[in-house]
Amino acid sequence: MSIPTSMDTARATQRVHILGAGPVGLVMAAMLQSMPGYAIRLYEKRPTYLRTRMVKLAPYLVADSLSAYAADEVDGDNVAAIFDAKELEAGLRARRSVDPKLVALIQEWSQGFCPLNIIEEGVSAMIAEGGPSPVERVLGSVSVDQALAMVARDDIMIDCTGCNSLLRNHLVPEQVGEANSAERNTYTLRLEYAVNVTFLYGAPYQCNQYCKYYKNRGNSKYKFIPAVDRIAQDAGVTHVFGIISISAEDFAALPPQCKGDLLREKFPAVATSMDRFIEQINEETGGQVIGDIDVVRIPLNLYHARNATNRAWHAEPAGDHVDAGEHAFSKGSVFLVGDSAIGSPYFQSISLGIECAMFLAGLLQQGIPMSDVRGQYETRIYKQWLRVYMRSKTIKHNKDIFERLDDTFGVLEKLKIY
Repeated sequence: MSIPTSMDTARATQRVHILGAGPVGLVMAAMLQSMPGYAIRLYEKRPTYLRTRMVKLAPYLVADSLSAYAADEVDGDNVAAIFDAKELEAGLRARRSVDPKLVALIQEWSQGFCPLNIIEEGVSAMIAEGGPSPVERVLGSVSVDQALAMVARDDIMIDCTGCNSLLRNHLVPEQVGEANSAERNTYTLRLEYAVNVTFLYGAPYQCNQYCKYYKNRGNSKYKFIPAVDRIAQDAGVTHVFGIISISAEDFAALPPQCKGDLLREKFPAVATSMDRFIEQINEETGGQVIGDIDVVRIPLNLYHARNATNRAWHAEPAGDHVDAGEHAFSKGSVFLVGDSAIGSPYFQSISLGIECAMFLAGLLQQGIPMSDVRGQYETRIYKQWLRVYMRSKTIKHNKDIFERLDDTFGVLEKLKIY
């Protein structure tokens, strides 16, 4: 792509580059647009929004009280342990300052499931209406070198490019003699390998933990586990999402994507767990699967950026850093937002990304020194990482036990008892 070399700053004093125009990048742009004093460029590689997978925003994203924010049955206690009341209240204040039009959209989408492209189109339309700060949209992919070339003194760059973040592993200066620079700023934990299975079902269907168990009795090696919070219904049709844990050998042999028929042909033992589950739903409801069953293999990784900003490029002294001093990232401020900073396989992280975008916008709105913005944002992201880590490990542990419920000694091997 051709990167513009200048920005119209007649109405603004602060240049902002937002890389990535998924839901989080769009929300980030919309929030800054509603505040005076910015000239914003939004870099997007997709000319249209075609992703129709269903997403569900977490209730904490629209919580209006501390108790509502920490109400989740899985990590409510974690939230109370990690954050103090003042920190949570600061987050609530940040979202209260969000443009009411954007708040209304988020509240609407939090009522149930929503296709991803509907969220993207909604925020995009809001940006098109304009605001106190101009947003210029630039179409095309951005390389690391191009991103570096954009950053001028005191610029802000916000990376919303997702799990394969463009800038994450460039936010820490390379050390002289460093052996593995590719992952120097990323911590990754492989939780398991799995296939994600999605299909439409022609009848209303609800699932809970008892349903998961009873419909998996007799599935000895593989379990089809539907995600309760991912099941959506619309006009009598149920959108079902589930996962099947598989071995590393299964993962290597499976194609990246396939349909249910190929899974039955090539991997019948894996497919059997899925089909037995569906058969029992059919007996209960009288419905049938509509259309194809989509199967995607995926390594379920839990990861985070050790540095969610470019604070390391501003650290003194530079020490043995390679190219320290006049590097582009020593001139301005860089922030990772959304999946660029934190990712977990067990819940859709769009909500966490939007919340972090709200928090960053709230910090920028305060007009405090950028060193303080970087510091406070780092603290917030680290605490959110602790929350995500604890939640994901709890879910994984419970899942391991569930898959061995009919094997008493297998369950005992998974239990860690004082």
